[in-house]
Amino acid sequence: MPTPPAGPGVSPPFAAPPTEGRNTRLWLGLGAGALAVLLCCGGGGAAVVGLVVTGVQAIREQGRTVSTDYYRALVERKYGAAYDQLCDDAQRRESRREFERRVAAEPQIATFRVGDVDTVSLTVPVDVTYSGGRQDRQEVTLGQDQQTGGMEVCGVS
Repeated sequence: MPTPPAGPGVSPPFAAPPTEGRNTRLWLGLGAGALAVLLCCGGGGAAVVGLVVTGVQAIREQGRTVSTDYYRALVERKYGAAYDQLCDDAQRRESRREFERRVAAEPQIATFRVGDVDTVSLTVPVDVTYSGGRQDRQEVTLGQDQQTGGMEVCGVS
């Protein structure tokens, strides 16, 4: 292998690789990649959290609405409309006619106040006042309709 001639101003036959800034470019590239991964994962995580929060709010809203509709129908003595708020299991246990007879024989509800839905047990507390003035706290058990996905009343205790 021939050696390059000695002397000032002589250049080697190939360009030497740059040595300055190598580490800086490496760390900038790694930082940009980490930021991209963080944004993708963080955005996906935020979307999942948003879906869960929205789902819980929908359950609370539907639970309060169906409970309010059920008790409003009882107060207005529209027992058929109250029966329509019941889930399929409750309707299988008791026919419309049996339900109407049973509810008509019970003390008449004058007013009610629906509480907050417990999203874990799917229950709703309801404070009722009967026409005689007596007060009671009832608990509505909710269920989800398999066909529509909406909430329904599955029991009252």
